[in-house]
Amino acid sequence: MFIHPNSDVQTKQIGEGTRIWQYVVVLPGAVIGRDCNICSHCFIENKVVLGDRVTVKCGVQLWDGITLEDDVFVGPNVTFTNDLQPRSRNAAAQLLPTLVKKGASLGANATILPGLTIGEGAMVGAGSVVTKNIPPGVTVVGNPARIVA
Repeated sequence: MFIHPNSDVQTKQIGEGTRIWQYVVVLPGAVIGRDCNICSHCFIENKVVLGDRVTVKCGVQLWDGITLEDDVFVGPNVTFTNDLQPRSRNAAAQLLPTLVKKGASLGANATILPGLTIGEGAMVGAGSVVTKNIPPGVTVVGNPARIVA
């Protein structure tokens, strides 16, 4: 395991072979699997689970309720959300879980709305806005994301 000295990693639940680069913040409740690569300038909240061999490129924030299964690729600046009606200081917020299934890939700058599942092996094109569940093995692009292959 490698943790860059300019990161703030508070969790102890990190698998062997995982690399966490500079300016990454990981809160104490996060679970990170083996052989992951968390690139610079990422934030990982408490109720986040990453499987094995997950790649999270620069500029990604993983909020409470996000699960990335094994072999998921998250491109640079992908945006996840977990609240359909965000408001400042909303103690009654209902955070919705998001699940990205094994082997799925999310292209740069894609936006993933809360409460969705992205199917196993699916591909989300760069800049797409995912507003619905994505079936396994398909490629989606656009705003809103639509199946193209």
